[in-house]
Amino acid sequence: MASLGSLAGLAAVPATGGLRLSRMRGTNGVRSAHVRATHVAAGQGIPIETTARWSKRRRAGLARKAIVDRSAEAAEELDAMNAEKSEMGFEKSEVIDIDVMSVDSKTTRVDTTPIQKPVSVLATEAGLVVDAVSTATSSANGAQSSSKLRKSSSAGSTSKNASGAKYLSFRQTGGSGGLLGCDRDVRSAALPGALQRLDKSNKYPVLFFAPEMKDLAKKIAAEDIAGSAVELGDIDWRKFPDGFPDLFVNDAYGVRDRHVAFLASFHSPEVIFEQISIIYSLPKMFVASFTLILPFFPTGTSERVEREGEIATAVTLARILSNIPPSRGGPCSTLIFDIHALQERFYFGDNILPCFESGIPLLLNRLAECEDADNIVIAYPDEGARKRFHVFFKGMEEVVCTKVRDGGKRLVKLKEGEPAGRHVVIVDDLVQSGGTLIECQKLLSKLGALKVSAYVTHGVFPGNSWKRFTASSGAGGQGFTKFFLTDSCPQTAKAVAGTEPFEILSLSRPIAEALHV
Repeated sequence: MASLGSLAGLAAVPATGGLRLSRMRGTNGVRSAHVRATHVAAGQGIPIETTARWSKRRRAGLARKAIVDRSAEAAEELDAMNAEKSEMGFEKSEVIDIDVMSVDSKTTRVDTTPIQKPVSVLATEAGLVVDAVSTATSSANGAQSSSKLRKSSSAGSTSKNASGAKYLSFRQTGGSGGLLGCDRDVRSAALPGALQRLDKSNKYPVLFFAPEMKDLAKKIAAEDIAGSAVELGDIDWRKFPDGFPDLFVNDAYGVRDRHVAFLASFHSPEVIFEQISIIYSLPKMFVASFTLILPFFPTGTSERVEREGEIATAVTLARILSNIPPSRGGPCSTLIFDIHALQERFYFGDNILPCFESGIPLLLNRLAECEDADNIVIAYPDEGARKRFHVFFKGMEEVVCTKVRDGGKRLVKLKEGEPAGRHVVIVDDLVQSGGTLIECQKLLSKLGALKVSAYVTHGVFPGNSWKRFTASSGAGGQGFTKFFLTDSCPQTAKAVAGTEPFEILSLSRPIAEALHV
């Protein structure tokens, strides 16, 4: 069998002839486009015609029979029969003639115009590989023999032309995708059915999401707001052998002129780079607008510097997000829940529009369902939490704790309020190890509280520290009646699901409402 390299050598020798591109319909309903180049081998005077043929089989019911020969007269007749546009892009009877060289088999006159690109090179650039063999014969009258190249979906096929000579069969090197050499499907058909319609009247964006946020994304898509819902996009999250991300947004064409959002989770420094890569790319896909949903801003507690040498990483992350490229609709909008300090809004630049939401309304709705709703009092573990959330609990009684130093220890003391005989709910923005909450629970129970519960928007719990609050832990945290938290930290939400005293208040509804544009 001949290799692609041998064909390239044959097509690259000094040659004469003409290069003719035409579209014709062959037998058995084959629609094709031909590229012909006639060559004369150096020193041999043997004219050789190399024909590249790309074809697509049509349904038998639509096929027309056509007689194909090498005469110019027959070629013109076949060109006139064409009525549709082929895959090669030639319109109807359009014929493109490029005189590369002219040949006279009797006088061997050679034109000096060089061949710009051999057919074998064109085939290589198209991502085709050789499946069969080529034979060339010569005759005394300078008759030309053909090497036919065919693009085929099946590999390893060997065919013969009318004279019995074998020809080269080329096949596509890619997978099922719509582009040559592409092993991923980039067609609109790769998207969910709703995305293929590209309904511009839909007021919800296409929602892409980090792998860890899949469960929350599905809940958001299930929310019905004003009769419509979010549509979910798809991203291939792969890695190269060296560990760096290999990312692909499926059918980037399908999201053009659509509102687009991305649900991120920066729960670990290891995942931030790959998500930032997606976040920076989506606005450039000709989308109508772009929204970043970052429920938990992880560096929020590092928002200030108390001594020279400290680094406020909250500023660093805010600057990274401030450089998200604008979309057609303008700067990126960013949705963040219960950032540690509201003054952090000033860390963001003018190229981003941060929107700060809170999970406290979810807590209020849940507390209203409690049997002892009239006996609930809100507690804060420190003065900072009171300043942050006091505005949400107007009209409710409050208890404020504070932290004081006693030698080398930090103790929790009651600053104001009366917890005796009440169901006390401690409220804060996030929890790490949970030590402060446990100390508050012990103090409030000692002061006569009937029940003590807790709420945090972000349950970080590094090292599975949430286990300290289970009844089986024996670590002192089992005194909580309920521990409410949201699903802003997906690993924690998944780990504590169904475990007492934890209860997940999902952010799916407020996110869906915020995405309604």
